[in-house]
Amino acid sequence: MLVNWADFPSVAVLDGTLAAHWLERTSADTYAYDVLLAVSSDGGRTWPPPVRPHRDETRTEHGFVSLVPRSGGFDVFWLDGRRYAEDGRDAATQLRHARWSAGEMGPETVLDDRVCDCCQTDAVDTGDGPLVVYRDRSADEIRDISLVRMDGVTWSGPTTVSPDHWRIEGCPVNGPAAAARGSSVAVAWFTRASDEPRVLVAFSRDSGGTLSEPLRLDADGALGRVDVAWLDDDRVIVTWLAGRGTDAAIVVRAVRPTGPAGPAIEIARTSADRASGFPRLAVSDDSAFVAWTDTQGDTTRVRVARLAGSETR
Repeated sequence: MLVNWADFPSVAVLDGTLAAHWLERTSADTYAYDVLLAVSSDGGRTWPPPVRPHRDETRTEHGFVSLVPRSGGFDVFWLDGRRYAEDGRDAATQLRHARWSAGEMGPETVLDDRVCDCCQTDAVDTGDGPLVVYRDRSADEIRDISLVRMDGVTWSGPTTVSPDHWRIEGCPVNGPAAAARGSSVAVAWFTRASDEPRVLVAFSRDSGGTLSEPLRLDADGALGRVDVAWLDDDRVIVTWLAGRGTDAAIVVRAVRPTGPAGPAIEIARTSADRASGFPRLAVSDDSAFVAWTDTQGDTTRVRVARLAGSETR
């Protein structure tokens, strides 16, 4: 199994069916690993042998997966580096998709032919179809956030979420996050365009067809590593890391598509290093839960904080 601070396993749930993904090395090369997907139809009690969503045999990077449970199956999105093996170092990473359904993995589709190499993807089901967000990569190294969505039967072309114009000749390892509540979609991301670190969020009421002007959420010292979830029909909560000297703070803030955002709340301190990973966010009933890796002190721990709805306003 490949262990990577930024590219980690996940589980998706559809009724009593669970899909889990992880990464497995294919050689001693640093960037040679595959995506494995296993699906349990009995709530996780038994797991059949895993399958690969990609059909190539190249010993290159396949990772940064997002799973979307949807109508009898799971949509799988990943970053694919096979062109580096086929075309050399002048090639680019692709964003690809395949769908697992009825016990089988479907064909692959290239959604974007040139994307950032190692920023996380995120994907949601809007009710009108799946939507995936990711950090794009232009020929002149502009690495802003884009989305691709399915409208009925076909995939759209890539759409820039916000023209930040962040030019960086290397991957910042700082991907976007998305959340959907029906056709309402929120996208949160980090940028350092014009050498000004910022955490932004934009909203859509038509399943990603159009997006609002982004709202800035951070006060100072933003490091990114964002997540986002809907609290209710009118509010989302966004989490990110903010620098605090040699450490980092985990910050949460509730925001509405219209109207002022709530206060930024610092819920914990952790390390700003890679070992602290990416805090994750989930909402259940009227509470938000934030989980993170606490690397302070001599022992590394996983911690969880619960935020009641009234505390996130």
